[in-house]
Amino acid sequence: MSRDLIEAALAARKHAHAPYSKFYVGSAMRDETGRIHAGCNVENAAYPQGWCAECSAIAALVVSGAKRITEVAVVGNGETLCTPCGGCRQKIREFASDDVAVHCYGESGKLIRSFTLGELLPASFGPENLK
Repeated sequence: MSRDLIEAALAARKHAHAPYSKFYVGSAMRDETGRIHAGCNVENAAYPQGWCAECSAIAALVVSGAKRITEVAVVGNGETLCTPCGGCRQKIREFASDDVAVHCYGESGKLIRSFTLGELLPASFGPENLK
């Protein structure tokens, strides 16, 4: 776990647009070159139209030309466990292997728990299934 990854997630969380839920989330992902890409959740008055912090970070990663996620950090509200939702787990899987670490932090920056993507999304369907 690198401190720079959680610092990027914490910084992104400060920009979350969560006027309805008040649940602010930041995420940061390291790519195959070591660069960090961060994102925050963005809510919408038409609730299903919002997007998660992990989606924002993945979009930044893709725009940069990166192809792989090698490490993930997520931070939510308070000091309770905040893992990526099911949809985000599958989105991360598009760019990451089962052994990629997903670190979940409290808003203080304290590590709550780490998982592998395979633990969060067992027996997953990924790009190699379509080859």
